[in-house]
Amino acid sequence: MPETKKDIPLANNHISVDCVVFGFDGQKLKVLLVKRAGEEGGEIYHDMKLPGSLIYMDEDLDEAAERVLYELTGLKDVKMIQFKAFGSKNRTNNPKDVHWLERAQRCRVERIVTVAFIALIKISRRLIKSVDEYQACWVPVDEMKTLAFDHNVIIDEALNYNRQYLEFNPSALFDMLPNKFTASQLRALYDLIYGVQVDVRNFHKKIALMKYVIPLAEKECDVSHRAARYYKFDRKIYNSLRKAL
Repeated sequence: MPETKKDIPLANNHISVDCVVFGFDGQKLKVLLVKRAGEEGGEIYHDMKLPGSLIYMDEDLDEAAERVLYELTGLKDVKMIQFKAFGSKNRTNNPKDVHWLERAQRCRVERIVTVAFIALIKISRRLIKSVDEYQACWVPVDEMKTLAFDHNVIIDEALNYNRQYLEFNPSALFDMLPNKFTASQLRALYDLIYGVQVDVRNFHKKIALMKYVIPLAEKECDVSHRAARYYKFDRKIYNSLRKAL
């Protein structure tokens, strides 16, 4: 695991960053969470939270988010977008959260404003194994339990932001898919992100209108159902179409 920056002073005990990383494994939309353990009132507890941290003196917000993701999950070179700040006075109402953070950061903590970042990536077997080594894991969005702080709220807001962002930047959707994918995988991702069941026939018509989604000659192998055709996303065509708008 990478070294942490525990000996560098914090910039502020009341400002943090949190990273919402959404991934798609071909079937489910998942969010990357880290495991948290502590003791409160003489009882040991285990729960989960978003990757996050207070900010160190020698880093700006983007650098803090990159550092957090690397230290807690092993991921790097992930494109992250700053999407919202959360500053409710109730963020640190739970003493368990405050005590855990004070122990983790070795400082007194009161009210905290967090700046949230969002990222969209595809989940591979290698990626699953990598984050496991950091006590992090991919959790289906529809199976999340109560998280630390207000992280359930942050994830809900990230989902809403994600839908709006993809309306204007549809290419980001393909960052969550394999290099070659089937129409059913793309449709499943649409269903999960937008929370609707897309009609199969209408969706194939929608794909046909996407000039940057290229059908391949290759089809699925070793499947029990009718083999589906693979597609690929062509970024050059996408960029040229965007410039023409």
